[in-house]
Amino acid sequence: MGRADEKGALRLGTRRSKLALAQSGQVAEAVRRATGRPVELVEITTYGDTSRESLAQIGGTGVFVTALRDALLAKDVDFAVHSLKDLPTAQPDNLALAAVPLREDPRDVLVARDGRTFAELGDGARIGTGSPRRMAQLNAYARSHGMTIETVAIRGNVDTRIGYVRKGELDAVVLAAAGLSRLGRIEDVTDFLSVDTVLPAPGQGALAIECAADNADLVAALGALDDPLSRAAVTAERSLLAALEAGCSAPVGAFADLLADGQIVKEMRLRGVVGTTDGSTLVQLSTTGPVPETYDQAMALGRELAAEMLAKGAAGLMGERAQ
Repeated sequence: MGRADEKGALRLGTRRSKLALAQSGQVAEAVRRATGRPVELVEITTYGDTSRESLAQIGGTGVFVTALRDALLAKDVDFAVHSLKDLPTAQPDNLALAAVPLREDPRDVLVARDGRTFAELGDGARIGTGSPRRMAQLNAYARSHGMTIETVAIRGNVDTRIGYVRKGELDAVVLAAAGLSRLGRIEDVTDFLSVDTVLPAPGQGALAIECAADNADLVAALGALDDPLSRAAVTAERSLLAALEAGCSAPVGAFADLLADGQIVKEMRLRGVVGTTDGSTLVQLSTTGPVPETYDQAMALGRELAAEMLAKGAAGLMGERAQ
C-alpha cells in the first residue's frame, strides 16, 4: 500500500481487537470531519494481542504499542490510535502525540452476577481482573469494610472476561467504563466504582493520537481533536507514573480532576496510589495546584506527588513490577 498523498485517504493504524476497532472508528470519523479527507483503518497485530501471559509477566509497557509505532515509522500508516494508558511514559522524539481527545469516563466498573454491586457480592466473592492496580485497591477496600474477597488474574477481551461471570466461573469482573461505553455495552455494568474507592490507571479513559513528528501538516490537522484539559490531566498522571519509575503493569493508580468554583475551574487535584496486590499496604496521597497551562507545569505536578509518595515508601510496594 503506497503512502497517502495530500488528497488521498489517511491510513489509521489500529489494533485488531473489537474495542480498538470501535475507538479507532470513532476517531476516524472525527478526523474525516476535521480534515475533509477519507480515513481507512489498517489493522495491526501487537505482541500484547498474541501473548497469553499476564501483562505483569510480559512487562506491560509498550506491548500493545510497539507494532503500531513501527508501522508509523515505516510509513505503512499515517497515524495511530492508542489507549493512552498503554503508552510508555517516554515519548519518542520522532513521533508526536498530536491529540488527546476529550476523555471518556475514567472509572473502573463492575460486571457482576445477578446485577450485584460490589457491596452486595458477599464474603468469598471471586473477582476477576488482570490489573495489579485493581487487585491492590479492591483488596484494600474489602479489608477496610470487613469483607473477604478473592481477586483472580484473568486476561482476554471484554466478551471473554464477561463470559467468566455469565458462565458462573467468577462472581464479578472489573473493567474500564470507557471501553464498555465505546463498545455500546455500558448496560452490562452493575456498579460504577468511585475514584474514591479505586483510582484508575494513569490516562484511563483517554485516547492518544500519534503520528510522525516530521509531518507538520498532519500534526496540525490532528491537533484539532485535542482537548487541552484532558491532555493536562493525563500528562500529570503519567508524570507521576514516570517519576515512580513504574510501568503500565505496576500497581499504580492516578487521577487528576478539576476543582471548580461554580462554573470557573480553579485548581487541579492529582491523586495517586501504590499498593501491594493483597491490599495490606497502600500509599495514597494527593496534591492540588493551579490548572496547568503548559506541559511542564502538568509534569511538575506529577513529579511533586511522586516525590511525596516515594518518601512514604511507595517504591518498596511496587517490588518487581516496577519497570
